[in-house]
Amino acid sequence: MKDYLVIGAGPAGLQFGYLLEKAGRDYLILEAGSTPGTFFKTFPRHRTLISSNKVHTGWTDPELNLRMDWNSLLSDDPELLFTRYTERYFPPADEMVRYLADFAKATGLRVAYDSRVVHVTRDGDGFTVRTENGEVHRARRLIAASGVSRPYIPPIPGIETAEPYTTVSVEPGDFTDQRVLIIGKGNSAFETAENLIEKAAVIHVAGPSSVRLSWRTHFVGHLRAVNNNFLDTYQLKSQNAILDGNIKKIEKRDDGYLVTVGFSRADEVTKDVPYDRVIACTGFRFDASIFDEACRPELTIRDRFPALTPAWESVNVPDLYFAGTITQSRDFKKGTSGFIHGFRYGVRALHRILESRYEGVEWPHRTLPATPDALADAVLERVNRTSALWQQFGFLADVIAVDADGARYLEEMPFDHVDLPDHYRITLDYGPDHDKHDPFDISVRRIAQSDSGRADEGHYLHPVVRHYRGTELVATHHITENLENEWDSPTTHREPLRAFFAAQAATVPA
Repeated sequence: MKDYLVIGAGPAGLQFGYLLEKAGRDYLILEAGSTPGTFFKTFPRHRTLISSNKVHTGWTDPELNLRMDWNSLLSDDPELLFTRYTERYFPPADEMVRYLADFAKATGLRVAYDSRVVHVTRDGDGFTVRTENGEVHRARRLIAASGVSRPYIPPIPGIETAEPYTTVSVEPGDFTDQRVLIIGKGNSAFETAENLIEKAAVIHVAGPSSVRLSWRTHFVGHLRAVNNNFLDTYQLKSQNAILDGNIKKIEKRDDGYLVTVGFSRADEVTKDVPYDRVIACTGFRFDASIFDEACRPELTIRDRFPALTPAWESVNVPDLYFAGTITQSRDFKKGTSGFIHGFRYGVRALHRILESRYEGVEWPHRTLPATPDALADAVLERVNRTSALWQQFGFLADVIAVDADGARYLEEMPFDHVDLPDHYRITLDYGPDHDKHDPFDISVRRIAQSDSGRADEGHYLHPVVRHYRGTELVATHHITENLENEWDSPTTHREPLRAFFAAQAATVPA
């Protein structure tokens, strides 16, 4: 029986495997495909990633560089960086496939390929996992890193007749002079629309909610600029349109489709609209069907993702953990857990949780004097370098635990997982209601970068230090935003922070 069994050799599975391998644990990774990263052999369909790959940053600090590198997995080998593979800012998906294969080989990970998991059961000792080729594996703990492998199909009558994003043609010429409806308002929908602009006669992109732009919400899963050229063709009257409303019914006919649309912006006016093609770009979901009913994880968010504790454990199946994009249920459409540049740090935190729970290994930390000067210096040193808090903003926190013997500085703990008496949580956060402000509207006044007294009004990413006693929030200090993200001013950044720590130390109960 293995101690750890990992399902999936995508980025999350490989990242977790790397950490297990480095710690000398007993584990095995099961991968359905013949190589790592099977998902990326097909998706995205148009073969260009929208994860940033900034090779030239002007920095020599590898930690800072990871802020701009959204594709690399974490390792101690500088050669195992995705930035070594291409200089394209939005890289080809095939380079990701090559990178993941090289990563698995170079790190010597134990992966069983062509081992598609078909059934998982659980008893008092652990999990039994059966694969399609008849192999049986046993493990005390199971980590599902299998991604969102099944299309999410919304309950629209007739949607089964639409062409799914997963298999629809990516040849624009196949849509010449046709009227096309694309259901969905995410990047896959707009990626598909962008591909058809030159050939299709009319393209409508439809969905019940408004289009949300990532540059405004700071959620990278919302519509990215690289995919929003289609918006120009709508607003500049080029036959294309965004339909805000519900698709009531899809009727397949001999000459195409007749789609009933309920428009949200026109007092729920309903109209039947003819199309030659209908494409469903409605996202993906986690496949829980492999789990026996007795150990099937509870799902959430329209049954698309597993419901998780702050430790990424199933809320109803003990010792069943999750890693990778399927952990986005914890920061859905707010943070970065659905993407490599976010979940690579989540996987590292999960590994530390398991090391603490099962292997008796303390969370990595360093000790320092519990003086205001030492605490302020430690915080500023971290926020000026950390990539984890930068990428997992408001979700991961550095923690300073204070007691009579001094202070311990623990890095990158899940914010909601912290369970300590007197402590501080340090995050990088956007300001309140940041997604409600147009970042390009110059009539919206911003605070001066030297105005530390109004730091809590800043909309942009900035450090926040919160003082807790147990679960009680005692006080909060904001370090004012900075254009260059450099919080090193003695008067604007350090002195107000030092004064905050001094004031909080004075409030310690006798």
